[in-house]
Amino acid sequence: MELRTLASGSSGNCILISGAGARLLVDCGISCRRIVTALRELDLSPGDITGILITHEHSDHIAGLATLTKQFALPVYASPGTALELRRRIAFPLDTLREVEPGRSIELEGLGVTGFSTSHDATEPMGFAFTDGKRRAAVVTDLGYVSDGVLESVAGADLVLCESNHDEDWLMSGPYPYPLKLRILGNRGHLSNEAGAGLALRCVEAGARTVLLGHLSAQNNTPARALTTAETVFRGAGIDPEKDITLAVAPRSEPSPAYEV
Repeated sequence: MELRTLASGSSGNCILISGAGARLLVDCGISCRRIVTALRELDLSPGDITGILITHEHSDHIAGLATLTKQFALPVYASPGTALELRRRIAFPLDTLREVEPGRSIELEGLGVTGFSTSHDATEPMGFAFTDGKRRAAVVTDLGYVSDGVLESVAGADLVLCESNHDEDWLMSGPYPYPLKLRILGNRGHLSNEAGAGLALRCVEAGARTVLLGHLSAQNNTPARALTTAETVFRGAGIDPEKDITLAVAPRSEPSPAYEV
């Protein structure tokens, strides 16, 4: 399998997962034009995409979805709660939107996909785990906290994209209104660098060898800050992040390199 982010940050998210015979987009939080351009740079077109998985209905995860599905009629998979919200916002072509219950596994062109519940202030948000029968990958962002269910769902993944949204001190001293700060810090908000690093460590202890930190805030974080925090947590646990694993930060607004498992 191969994972690369087309964008990952508080202003837009889109991830490409390839494995078995499938190519899947996780979220479409950037414009359709940017998605098509990024795919063309990889010698792909929207017609090569097997389907789109939507984690939740916030705009930084669905901004390009309406145009992309209208132009290319790609199937869209989401939880029942997310699907309800999407139907209220988007006029989908017939049979485009398909509901997937959290915990249920489906197979798309030979790639197994399982959605799992996450804690975020959306209707029924999910993360996703993938397997080609030999290797596993997981995408887990937009979390207020890391539940036992999340840990169970990502355990054994060889590659994980983990949220590392903000530095708590920077967030609290920054210009955001106080209610927004509380929302981000709450149990249905976003993971701090420390919490994201803790999740990444649990993933590595459960078998992951590639960790990508994503969904960074443009105002309250930097790639260097997120990376340094994770490196410190790993070294404290006796893991050398430069030798024992592959640790990187997903770019906010441009495609990442490919990460293979």
